[in-house]
Amino acid sequence: MSRRKGLSAEDSELWAFVTREVIPLKRRRRKLAKAATKAADTLPEPAAPPVKPAVKPKSAASRPAKPPAAPPIPPIAPIDKRERRQVVRGTRAIDARIDLHGMRQAEAHGALRGFLAIAQMRGYSMVLVITGKGGGGDMAFSGDERGVLRRVVPQWLRMPDLRPLILGFEEAHHGHGGSGALYVRLRRIRRLGDR
Repeated sequence: MSRRKGLSAEDSELWAFVTREVIPLKRRRRKLAKAATKAADTLPEPAAPPVKPAVKPKSAASRPAKPPAAPPIPPIAPIDKRERRQVVRGTRAIDARIDLHGMRQAEAHGALRGFLAIAQMRGYSMVLVITGKGGGGDMAFSGDERGVLRRVVPQWLRMPDLRPLILGFEEAHHGHGGSGALYVRLRRIRRLGDR
């Protein structure tokens, strides 16, 4: 292999163009850069590329911020017939139950949310939510006030705050409370090792 002793005119021109904007990191390299710049000054200046008009980038403040995309709300699926039959017959256990009967709506909603979150964290898959049938007993209710929880609990279960917790729900068998109770199938929490 033979080494060249110097740069060709074309290589010198290219080197001068490249090093024109370079700032050396150490002092001893500055001398080399000055020599290269001096050599570049003696060469004809290459034609500058056409300059594009500067486009002012939009600042982050001037652009409207996009809200983060909300995770999709999982759909509610009915409890399959086989699993319901097992629960009714007692071959499939109900993991936990909560009795909302007699609570006010705000109290019942908070209790239901807490109950479902804890049940999901414990790995439960089927729970029973007792709303009561709204019979009235000794209290005198107007026609609109009977069975408020029986009516609103299914609405709550469809709301975005509870949907990530549940797979589905449906009215319980008469042996578990009938129209005054709901079977609720819970969504499993995915752990790091789960696929």
